[in-house]
Amino acid sequence: MDFFENARTTYAATNAGTLYWMLQRPMLGGGFLNTKQNSLTLNDYGAEDGVRGPDYTYGWIQGRGLEAVVTHAELFGAELPPLAEKLDTAGRRLYALLAALQKPDGHAYFCYDRDMRAVYADQANVVQTQEKPALIYTYSDAFVAKGLVAAASRYGLQDIADHLAYFDRVITAVETGRFQMDERRPLSLHSLAVQPDDFGPRMILLGAAGMLKRAGHTAHLAFADRFIAHVIDRHYDAATGLLRNVPGEDLCNVGHGIEFVGFALDYLDDTADPALIETLERILVSSFRKGFVGPGITLTVSIKTGEAQSPYCPWWSLPETIRSAALVHERTGSAESLDVWKAAHDAFFEHYWRGTPPIAYQTMTKDRPVDFVPATPDLDPGYHTGLSLLAAIRAADRLKPRTRTVSG
Repeated sequence: MDFFENARTTYAATNAGTLYWMLQRPMLGGGFLNTKQNSLTLNDYGAEDGVRGPDYTYGWIQGRGLEAVVTHAELFGAELPPLAEKLDTAGRRLYALLAALQKPDGHAYFCYDRDMRAVYADQANVVQTQEKPALIYTYSDAFVAKGLVAAASRYGLQDIADHLAYFDRVITAVETGRFQMDERRPLSLHSLAVQPDDFGPRMILLGAAGMLKRAGHTAHLAFADRFIAHVIDRHYDAATGLLRNVPGEDLCNVGHGIEFVGFALDYLDDTADPALIETLERILVSSFRKGFVGPGITLTVSIKTGEAQSPYCPWWSLPETIRSAALVHERTGSAESLDVWKAAHDAFFEHYWRGTPPIAYQTMTKDRPVDFVPATPDLDPGYHTGLSLLAAIRAADRLKPRTRTVSG
């Protein structure tokens, strides 16, 4: 019981600190979230930092941030009302900006320049204008659609039907081969033709299922069971308990496997097949055991050898492990899931969490923090860390009464 209570207190304080830090920073472009700080030097990025700097706004980050801001506002409405009020003010402002950005052509994009034109930095780090094919959707669409739905649901906005339709179009794009993963190249049929059959898009969009369910949008949930079945049927390696990035290939992004488990369990209810819960627990435990090389979880491992394939250990997979392990432990009560939860908790707060300021090092190797950007240079706007710890808070709250009953 002590671990659950202490973890819950730690997670709430961690998230509140990060959100206060983020909200007191000067906004970008009149209302976009500003987390443009180097996690090593603690220097703010400036115009001289190019695509890391304030002249560039990332649709990815803003969509994630909107979902995080409005979801935390609900939690803190009961526990810390002044913070909830600030979050809702920022959430309404960011919602209006993102809705206006997405509406003209029905899409959101990875990166925008200072004139809010869609651009990308290519492999040579040269900024190029992005193509805008109407029928191709991306991770940026996925994150912005999730954020718009979450905000419109919380604020009772009339455009909710349009945002749900946008989300449904992203789902359709995934299932009809029109979802492009790599946004640092032109959005095109050629890019689609050469990209691997990775489970990433289904995993990320599965992350909306729990939110949609809690908001009452049950008519838009049919995809969730299909996505879970697809990933397990095509990517699960029964011999190792790992998820292959691509069917028939060797690499496993262990963090994505762990994230998939958390999203699935956030959606599944008590009627879920016990065999599915058992498989999800195995994916969690196997992924963590193979991937946790110290101080965190490596980017990829070999299915065949179990060896780490990258020296980089990004921060995000540890809070995702906390979420997944908490939700698994709530279902199974197993010692293994609790051990994984505690190990991820200790590693994150001992090695990654800076405390002052309330941010994490983005990436570490076995020796030290390094300046390696996992996806976008902006720091996490309460999404990977915040929403993961928030799910663990909810799990801990549900576990505490059960523990008291058992001990009493």
